[in-house]
Amino acid sequence: MDILISGASVAGPALALCLQRYGHDVTVVEKAPALRGGGYAVDFRGPVHLRTLARMGLRDALEARATHMGDIAIVDGTGARVAALPAAVFSGDLEVLRGDLAEVLYGATRDRVRYRFGDQITAIEQDEHGVEVAFGGGAAGRFDLVVGCDGVHSGVRRLVFGDDPAHRRPLGVYGGVFTMPGTMGLRRSGVMYNEPGRAITVTSAHGGDQIVSMSFYEPGLEFDHRDVDQQRRIVAERFAGAGWRTAELLEAMERAEDFWFDSTTQIHLDRWSRGRVVLLGDAGYAGGPGGNGTGLAVVGAHVLAGELDRARGEHRVALGRYEELMRPYAATCQRQGGGSPDFLVPTSWKKIAQRNRFFKTLRYVPVAPRLIRHFATKTATALDLPEYDLPALV
Repeated sequence: MDILISGASVAGPALALCLQRYGHDVTVVEKAPALRGGGYAVDFRGPVHLRTLARMGLRDALEARATHMGDIAIVDGTGARVAALPAAVFSGDLEVLRGDLAEVLYGATRDRVRYRFGDQITAIEQDEHGVEVAFGGGAAGRFDLVVGCDGVHSGVRRLVFGDDPAHRRPLGVYGGVFTMPGTMGLRRSGVMYNEPGRAITVTSAHGGDQIVSMSFYEPGLEFDHRDVDQQRRIVAERFAGAGWRTAELLEAMERAEDFWFDSTTQIHLDRWSRGRVVLLGDAGYAGGPGGNGTGLAVVGAHVLAGELDRARGEHRVALGRYEELMRPYAATCQRQGGGSPDFLVPTSWKKIAQRNRFFKTLRYVPVAPRLIRHFATKTATALDLPEYDLPALV
């Protein structure tokens, strides 16, 4: 098949990797002018995620770039440690920076997949036999299948499924992420500071840098996801007057070249495909923080490609089977992600103290490490992964 993928972050290249190994002709279009690096850490947890990475030939390359993150210290306004988040809660079994994952996926596909950076899909028309696509750069093309892997703000979803506000379910948490020079001496470690409705997490990164995440709870906030200057102002205003080392971090945010901001939003659709157009990853079923979004995207890519191969060109059969397998898995992850605001951004000093006390008490429970690992991976393992015959990379 001649397949067009929209989005070159994680889901798109992961799908492209599988599709080209099954013999399909694959094009990936990405509106950014080049591969986007930087960003927060993402993780894989449990045998479903790890087995998928191994089958795709990615696990060794990602293990070589693992953060090996330790526990994250929770501090008060003076910087004193009051509790710690176990590494299994945040980092899973294998954690890498999002930019590193993107580089590994791109490196594994760029010689066998056509990438069109600096362009995007602007119109989609389909019939029984194919899909006509118009691009912002003025070109057009016809494809057997189009896959939207373009995230929460998916243009493919808007063009084919409509711009229905009911598709988006904001969780009320908004956050900015950026990289800055290391000022806290972190090495494979992190630190978290909370005030009611506000949270800051700083973790170590490559080359002595540190990654800063600044999140706040404010249901109903409206913003332009394309206006970075507006987003910086929003973060600065919401964290004005906060304690600890917030002023220092806000100054660094203004200089950061890789600043990224968005809401934590889940995507819920009755169907993930319409004709010869299908959605994958956050574009179709974003789970929000703690919803295993990266693992969902990579596993979903493996399943979608595998079902297309098994169906031998019968796209309706393949897309139906993909959704049958992945929908319960995605729903389980979304249920977990829906509870993330209370954990990440408690809205009162009482809730902050309760969370901290819980993790502080865990130190005295002998079976705590085993229990933490069990519950941290339970949702990610809620899929009976088929044994697809993915050809080895030659």
